[in-house]
Amino acid sequence: MLKKVLLALVLVPLGLFLFLFWLAFLSPRPPLATDPATLAGDGSVLNYCDLPELDGSGKMATDIPKGNTPGCSYSHFPLPILAQCTEPLPESADDIRGLWIGVDGGHVGHVERVEQCGNRTVVTTSGIIHDYGPNSTAGFNTDDTEGSVLFTVGDKEFCARTSAAMIWEQGVLNFHAFGWGPVVVKRYRDGEQLVWEYADGSTTHMDRMCTLPEEHKVPAPRGARF
Repeated sequence: MLKKVLLALVLVPLGLFLFLFWLAFLSPRPPLATDPATLAGDGSVLNYCDLPELDGSGKMATDIPKGNTPGCSYSHFPLPILAQCTEPLPESADDIRGLWIGVDGGHVGHVERVEQCGNRTVVTTSGIIHDYGPNSTAGFNTDDTEGSVLFTVGDKEFCARTSAAMIWEQGVLNFHAFGWGPVVVKRYRDGEQLVWEYADGSTTHMDRMCTLPEEHKVPAPRGARF
């Protein structure tokens, strides 16, 4: 009996580790649904202080394919995923659209673009594109990478997978791991700043920018900071 208990104590954690390793590195990625023209375009030349009116005159969130990261990271800052979407935001959502840079706290210099349309939110930063919400091609949750190559086998690159839901709860955009798990990241407004609470315990205050800094046109992936 004792041997069986000891064997279970070894095999159960080992099985869980192998499953999580497969899920994180070897499970199949979803098909790349992002519009090729969006990925090929240059998002660094846009004025992100000139935001579209969300008046319902254009496309709805469900009309636009899901945005996800090409490979382990994009090679240059792409065009916005939701550029043609004008669906109004729900009452529960704050408007945090725009281009932001960390100016105080844990990740000074961090730059990210936040898009919103209807119940959909897209965060583009550090080589990755995380898109949550209704779309025309895939599920609600983000299903992407951490943005950096961890190892290669032959000519194939492997990078850790990520999946999360971005849900507005009492004025805070909470990132729930896997869609059902704990809150690992928070974003919310503090006056004119956007506050980003990250899973490493840091809190970063970000200011709005109109144009992408030159040094961020080609990304330097820094892990799963979304």
